[in-house]
Amino acid sequence: MKLDAFLTPLAIEDAGEAASRLERDGFHGLWVTETQVDPFLPLAVAATRTTRLRLGTGIAIALARSPMVTAMDAWAIQRASGGRMDLGLGTQVRAHVQRRFGMPYDRPAARIREYVAALRHIWGAFQHEHRLSFKGDFYVFDLMTPFFDPGPIAHPRIAVHLAAVNALMFRVAGEVADGIVGHPFSTPSYLREVALPAVARGLAKAGRDRASFEITCPVFTLCEASPTFEADRSYAREQLGFYASTPTYRAVLEHHGWGAIGEELSVLARAGRFDALPALVTTEMLDAFVTRAPTYAALGARLRERYDGVLDRVALYHDAVRIGREQVAALTAALV
Repeated sequence: MKLDAFLTPLAIEDAGEAASRLERDGFHGLWVTETQVDPFLPLAVAATRTTRLRLGTGIAIALARSPMVTAMDAWAIQRASGGRMDLGLGTQVRAHVQRRFGMPYDRPAARIREYVAALRHIWGAFQHEHRLSFKGDFYVFDLMTPFFDPGPIAHPRIAVHLAAVNALMFRVAGEVADGIVGHPFSTPSYLREVALPAVARGLAKAGRDRASFEITCPVFTLCEASPTFEADRSYAREQLGFYASTPTYRAVLEHHGWGAIGEELSVLARAGRFDALPALVTTEMLDAFVTRAPTYAALGARLRERYDGVLDRVALYHDAVRIGREQVAALTAALV
């Protein structure tokens, strides 16, 4: 299991130094979320300041962008990084796509399936493998003149990872993507009992096996040796309360029998009472979502125990910004 960093957000002006430090400290990859900044921007900076670190959008909101725009941005970072781009894409939820981005949100699973096909067709056209000629139910691309053609690159195969929370999207990812970049609002039990079977169905439909598919997930962690332990625990509780208030993510709570808590949290969120959300996150919920250990070496062993056979890459959510080379070495040694 490889160790990644999952940052939300990463300011453009800080991206070069942050990525250089993560690479120097021994992280395998960096994922940047689309929250307060377009994730392609800090990753573009990071591509010029690193040589080994994988660079991923974790995730970019696909349905807020034309596939052509996404294809061009990913192509540019793939070229600049020498082939280290991991394109993580997600549909987001209806309210954000329609009300924050002003974009359509019909049939998201079908749309993201076609979106991935369109990306690969566009990249093939950039690589001069064929002329641009894509027509689907949602997107049409058939105009590419030399002036706008970015042209071939040395590493044209860009890995596409889809975000998933519900079983349908896990299955779609298994059908069309190179991997999953999971949501931090996931538990080992949910990933094993819901995600993996759905991915397996998608892989079987596409005639592929699990070895061809990479699963990554950011996870909440708590190290008791950390001087910021209490603040870290409060942050985890706040984030879990926020995520649990989203109706689209209710399947995870219902898997554990916590659906009623999710409904209460949604009522509070709709009323704008976000400060009241953490109090409803129980100790049992915290234990299910958060991996906790006394030291970083023990934390690595605990992560391996909880996610062995599920994750290929585990990403530290929030904690990566505060630990150094010694802690990363202890974690990675335990994950092997």
